[in-house]
Amino acid sequence: MLHLRLVIDTNVVISAALKPAGLQRTVLLLATTKPARLYVSQPILEEYSDVLARPELRIRKGLRLQLLQLIKNRSYTVVPARPLEITSDPDDNMFLECADAAGADYLITGNQKHFPRFWKKTKIITPREFISLSAPHLIE
Repeated sequence: MLHLRLVIDTNVVISAALKPAGLQRTVLLLATTKPARLYVSQPILEEYSDVLARPELRIRKGLRLQLLQLIKNRSYTVVPARPLEITSDPDDNMFLECADAAGADYLITGNQKHFPRFWKKTKIITPREFISLSAPHLIE
């Protein structure tokens, strides 16, 4: 079975928490289900946790913990080999570092303008593009 290697930007995780019926929630569920493999690094897990806990987002503690537990239980942690300075937003480099270490096929983000179209073999795509590739029957 061919595994689809994925990295997900924080904005997708936040949208998944805020919109239960949104595309981003579907992306998160698909990314944590075989044959997909979600890859994270320690800095990414910390960012997910920090941003989900921002008071202005008003994400219930139970939902935050549930999403973080799902990600921790169903993801593969990598340790990036080296720091990168590629993205227009320095905070986003951790996602390319993770994708690089994981040999990811896709980095899924709602913020494509911060990233190149490709980084090595990783294609940077939107949640909608990912759904249309992996589960086109879910897009109306």
